[in-house]
Amino acid sequence: MDLFTSVVEEHLQHKNFSSVLIPHRKAERDLLEEWADGFVDRDGKLVKEFQTTFNSSFWEIYLFSVFKYYGFSVDWSSPTPDFSISDGKSEIIIEAVTANSAQGKPNEWDKTFNVEEIEGLRRFKNLNIEAIIRLSNSIFSKVQLYNDKYRKLDHVKGKPFVLAVAPFEQPYFNHQYDRPIKALLYDYYVDEDAYLDNPDKFPNGSPRINLGFVEKDNGAEIQLGLFNNHSMSEVSAIVFSCVATWGKLSAMSENPIREIEVNSIWATPHNGVLENRICSSGDHRETVSDGLQVFHNPYARYPLDPSFFRSERVVQLYFDKMTGKWIHEGAQNCLYFRQVINYPRVK
Repeated sequence: MDLFTSVVEEHLQHKNFSSVLIPHRKAERDLLEEWADGFVDRDGKLVKEFQTTFNSSFWEIYLFSVFKYYGFSVDWSSPTPDFSISDGKSEIIIEAVTANSAQGKPNEWDKTFNVEEIEGLRRFKNLNIEAIIRLSNSIFSKVQLYNDKYRKLDHVKGKPFVLAVAPFEQPYFNHQYDRPIKALLYDYYVDEDAYLDNPDKFPNGSPRINLGFVEKDNGAEIQLGLFNNHSMSEVSAIVFSCVATWGKLSAMSENPIREIEVNSIWATPHNGVLENRICSSGDHRETVSDGLQVFHNPYARYPLDPSFFRSERVVQLYFDKMTGKWIHEGAQNCLYFRQVINYPRVK
């Protein structure tokens, strides 16, 4: 699949697409085409959509590369939903969706890097609330599509239905890790701002609180805890990552033209203490599945077996009915954050 030969006029190209066409990104483009190798473009729109809207197509290609990494097989025989995959023992249905910016608000690529913008990153609540709102909109749109259409399809009936959600809803979305999605699904919010404002009050770190709801700009309330009851039992789990970005390609590829510095934060064994690592891409060790998180719905009509996505450094949150406890699997050894910086190579 030729993703980068233009099929649309230059003025119609998405800003992210045009930005990756520069010569020193060839190694990254080659890696993306490796990810896409074998992807079946069932409606013949993928290349055009990749070049004009970018993020949603990029997310689907990334997911497909993850499925190949796991060794899953993909059944392309039905036009919808996005993926029907099998691990050789069971089959699940996956629908991909991205959270995008609200009308009138900055897009994720609209970074100005001014003082006010950078200072805003020292506090997290505004970023997290915006993410919760946009994630909620995306999830509910796909749940409605499932109930209106997908659940009636023969190849979907009786199988776990998983939403794969990627956040591209605002500049610096990659700083959110799991704070907004956990709050939305379980009403479990880590209040980092409270700790930063008064660290002496919280000797054990940021407090965990229940917000109950968040408020949109128009005053409408979004209830949190979507997986705390049977109200969304049609969704078996949410697959999520805020580091499945072009930066992953930069961090994983060898660039002969530019020096790539990778700044990353990892939870480290055996107690999950966070460690900041700064190194070149040649010394950075990241797999395609690093940063992947799976949030299970304990009230799912068709539960997703945690073994399906189990892999080293993949985080899963699920309720173990045998022990009556929540399991936070993989949280002691995982990728939290990654940022890359390009420098000219010194000759």
